[in-house]
Parts: sequence; C-alpha cells; structure tokens
Amino acid sequence: MIRVAAVGDIHMGPDSQGLLRPAFETLPDCADLLLLAGDLTRHGTPREARVVAREVADLPVPVVAVLGNHDHHDEQPERVTAILRDAGVEVLEGEGTVVECAGGTVGIAGTKGFGGGFVGRSAGEFGEPVMKEFVRTTRRSAESLHAALKELDTQGCTARVALTHFSPVADTLAGEPPEIHPFLGSYLLAEAIDTAGADLAVHGHAHLGSEHGMTAGGVRVRNVAQPVIRRAFNVYRLGAA
Repeated sequence: MIRVAAVGDIHMGPDSQGLLRPAFETLPDCADLLLLAGDLTRHGTPREARVVAREVADLPVPVVAVLGNHDHHDEQPERVTAILRDAGVEVLEGEGTVVECAGGTVGIAGTKGFGGGFVGRSAGEFGEPVMKEFVRTTRRSAESLHAALKELDTQGCTARVALTHFSPVADTLAGEPPEIHPFLGSYLLAEAIDTAGADLAVHGHAHLGSEHGMTAGGVRVRNVAQPVIRRAFNVYRLGAA
C-alpha cells in the first residue's frame, strides 16, 4: 500500500513560518510522500516562497508540488519554482516524476491547470483572441497532463496520481457559487486523466468546495485545499482493494 499525503492552498507568508512544520515532521509515521496542490504562497513573491521552502526542507519523505494561481501573482513563477527546488521539492508543470515507496512506485503527473468550465457550461476556443487564448491555455495544460500520465504508464508504476491546482471535475466544487465554477477548473483536465489513466487525482483552489469527487471514467478526485480538509494534510491509500 502506498500512502499519499496531500494538501493545497496553504498560502504561507512571513508570519506563518513554522506553522505546518511540526505536522510535516510526523509524515514518516503515516505517509510515503507529500503532494502540494498549489497556492503555496499568498502573492507568489520570492520571500513567501522561501517561507514554504523552509517549511518542507529536509523532510524525510519526498515532496512533489505544482504551483497555483497565487504563486503566479507576482509574475515570478520561475523564481518561486527555483527556490522550492533548491529545498528539494520536485515542482512539476506538464511533467511527471516517479517516487519509490515501500509499497511500490508511484508516478505523479503534475500541472497547474486552468479554468474554462465543465460539460454543458464551458468556454469554447472561439471568438476574440483573448478568449481563444484562455481556452488554449487550459487545453495545452490538459494535453501536457495527458502526455505525462501516458509516459508514467510506460514506467511500470504501481500507481499513478494526477496533481493539479485547478479542479478537473465539478463534484469537488459543491459549495462554491456556480457562477465561478468556470474559473475553478475545466473538464479538459478530467478528459486527460480518463484517457491516459490514473488511480487518483488531487487538486486544490476551491476553498469552499467539497473533498470527494470522481471523473466520468471512475477516477477518484480529492480536493485537498486546506480550508476544505481543515488540517495540515490528508492521507490517501493506493494499492489496497
């Protein structure tokens, strides 16, 4: 059995240093790896990124992350990524990585994702250039997630996890105002997950949403935004019946 700890939307700043570290130090007792589902900082500044880096540096389990929209706000996502990588965090954007665990190997494919909406209520790649680019951003993200999952399928992983910030399904948005669903995720991410295959999909972003959901293809989806799970992290078990 592989134990996957996950949390997103921790929104750390200078005044939150050390807030999660005590809980993270218990990870070896309950999990094999930690996934961070974006919005790790409040405004995406290097100063805030260094707070996150200190929070997860030298943990005795691997840490894999994607960035969220907050981590892009200061328009320095490359610096945020570099700071996290210097602390040992594997930051993914349209890529995959494989983690060796006692229960087997888990492949993680990660991308921030983007909005657009869900079947029957989604934006189309039509009209003004800015609208086309909005939808193309999501489509490219979904395509990169699909490719990363397919690549992991060739590596004999015991389990595969899709890690995003934006949601792939509407299920986990229950509780959020329906008017903003198009800005919280896209069905294109779910299509990528279903066609490539995965055992679990993890995302954040929807602070007022719900934890549990499922893609049309039957892949379990979990919203691990900290305001939803109300703890330092949740643990999900893969490989059991």
